[in-house]
Amino acid sequence: MRLVTVLAALLLTGGVFAQFKSPSPQSSPSGRGGTATESALASDDLMWKKLENRVAEVAERFDGVMGLAIVDLTDGRTILKNADRVFPTASSIKIAVLLELYRQEQNGKAKLNDVYTFDPKDLVEDSQIMAGLSPGVTKVTNRDLAQFMVAVSDNAAANVLIDRVGMQNVNATLRTLGLTKTILRRKMMDVAAAKRGDENVSTPQEMTRLLEAIYKGKALNKELTGQFIKQLSTLKESYIPRELPAGIQVANKPGSLDGIRTDSGIIFAKNRPFVISVMTSYDRDERAAERAISAIALEAYQCFEMRGKTTEYGRVLEAK
Repeated sequence: MRLVTVLAALLLTGGVFAQFKSPSPQSSPSGRGGTATESALASDDLMWKKLENRVAEVAERFDGVMGLAIVDLTDGRTILKNADRVFPTASSIKIAVLLELYRQEQNGKAKLNDVYTFDPKDLVEDSQIMAGLSPGVTKVTNRDLAQFMVAVSDNAAANVLIDRVGMQNVNATLRTLGLTKTILRRKMMDVAAAKRGDENVSTPQEMTRLLEAIYKGKALNKELTGQFIKQLSTLKESYIPRELPAGIQVANKPGSLDGIRTDSGIIFAKNRPFVISVMTSYDRDERAAERAISAIALEAYQCFEMRGKTTEYGRVLEAK
């Protein structure tokens, strides 16, 4: 009886392998028989469509205005919904400030190791780290200020860096990258500027284009690109990674204002990294907005994780 069971298992296993090695005619787009690669591509298209549908469902249920962009960094495939709509960025604009600091390090202007001596006049609301420094005594570098800005979104640190690199220089760098709707108009917690309508803004598509340019080395040299992504990957309280498995690298920066939640970043799914930006406004329920961003990020990650496994399987087949 045991021998019969083993033989049956071997026959079934052989049947499975035979299906991979010799796909049925139905798996071929041409209808003349196909390859494993063609079958994998067809399955990939189905997975992508499934992701589009699930993301659309979350966006449609959201009680507010939502825009999003998802970009595959391997093949450039995108999912876009209200992706060209202009939204307030809140603290996500700090990605652009961080980029300008690194650009000036590369160009020999403001340096990462330049020293700043803490001055209490620079304090603004939501300056958790800077508020604990000793006036006139504590010295930190621009790199330290950047870390405060990324890790806990310290607004005083961000404002000092904006003064040091120059607001116009931040915007000039964005224009150099072809981003016309992403604008740094004011420093953090500048209430008077906000009341005038001088809001920091971007679109989901431009935020993904910004991160894609950084990832692909179009904004910084290779060494500084690595340093930038490492710093932006600092663990932080944010929405994109909230529901993802532990240990997944995410280089992102969230933002929040009254009725506004945003998060933009690179998710390093194995073999299939991708960029995502979800921006919301007129949020009736801000916690629901945060959950929606997390849900979209999780749906995208699960799709890209599986696509990464398919990519790895395809490489094995090609090697054979």
